[in-house]
Amino acid sequence: MKTISTSPILLRARRCAVNMLGDSSGVAATEFAVIVPLMLAMFFGTVEFSSGVAVDRKVTLVARALSDLTSQSLSTTSDTELQNIFAASSAILSPYSVTPIQPTISEIYVDASKIAKIQWSKSATLSLVSGAPKAVLTNSSHSKGDVVTIPPGLQVPGTWLIFSEIDYKYVPAVGYMMNKLGVTLHDVTYTRPRQSTCVDYPAPVAPAAPCTPAS
Repeated sequence: MKTISTSPILLRARRCAVNMLGDSSGVAATEFAVIVPLMLAMFFGTVEFSSGVAVDRKVTLVARALSDLTSQSLSTTSDTELQNIFAASSAILSPYSVTPIQPTISEIYVDASKIAKIQWSKSATLSLVSGAPKAVLTNSSHSKGDVVTIPPGLQVPGTWLIFSEIDYKYVPAVGYMMNKLGVTLHDVTYTRPRQSTCVDYPAPVAPAAPCTPAS
């Protein structure tokens, strides 16, 4: 019988191959390198979207509070009252910043033809002073007499509505999964005056009659 001799080099190579197949010392490091990017993406994505949802919910609450507080005014309101209402409503955003918020409060009159028109409108800029929100009144993008679209269920002739609008620029802290430039959140609320037929601003000067619709 003829024997086949194997050289020491081939035997050594075979043993090395067998040892490499059974070596798992680098598996954990490889798995870590593959999983970490996915885990980071999931973590930052969860944080950013959760924070965005929380801010969006607070924007809705601010819009409701703004119209609700204004609707509880008596027959007239003033600059000071509006500043306090803007500041109190924006405090709901805590612990998030109030500076990105762009609130607007308006009053609407629905005429006999169910056409809704702006009677008055005011906006504000917000800042923190000694840890509390402070509002400075600014001009609104709406003008007196502007026609606006309201839900059909609110188109009741001869009625007044308090209309609040909120825009908030939410900028994620990391911007890993969302637009780094931010996302604009928006919400609106309609509320009927509670203490009187309407809320005049500014107060009408005699002999002008209160709650006189703008032409």
